[in-house]
Amino acid sequence: MRTSIASYQRMAENWNKIGEVMKEFGIQFGYHNHNFEFATVEGKIPYFDVMLAELDKDLVTMELDMFWATKAGQNPVELFKKYPGRFKLFHLKDMYTKQDPFYDVIKDDIAPVGEGVIDFKPIIAAKDIAGMEYMIVEQDQSRNNTILEDIKTSFVNLTTKILV
Repeated sequence: MRTSIASYQRMAENWNKIGEVMKEFGIQFGYHNHNFEFATVEGKIPYFDVMLAELDKDLVTMELDMFWATKAGQNPVELFKKYPGRFKLFHLKDMYTKQDPFYDVIKDDIAPVGEGVIDFKPIIAAKDIAGMEYMIVEQDQSRNNTILEDIKTSFVNLTTKILV
């Protein structure tokens, strides 16, 4: 469905309906971004110009993935300021390299939180602006095939370096 602004608008309309049904049952519907939602489509950036503009904030919450937003050249703190209160969920994963904005899905650069180039302190310091309620640490890939060790590293770094 991610081929045109009209397709993103249909997604937003459908997700608002889904969010309304879920809310009736006490469930919050949320969306987790990747980097491609920040690529320009028909002169617009779908994440800003369609999704955050058209998704009902009371029906759909956003889970900002710091890795993918940063890969797309976005500053998470600036997103929070532009759309305050929209990001109940912080999706924390780091990246080894900083590069020009990149919109294809790649996973070979995922690092444990605190081991890469993303500065999480200002991101977490802006949690009240964002509306953050929960942080999620994910390690869906590992350079050395040590995913569980990388998750442990993320938690150690969070508790001893980042959240202190």
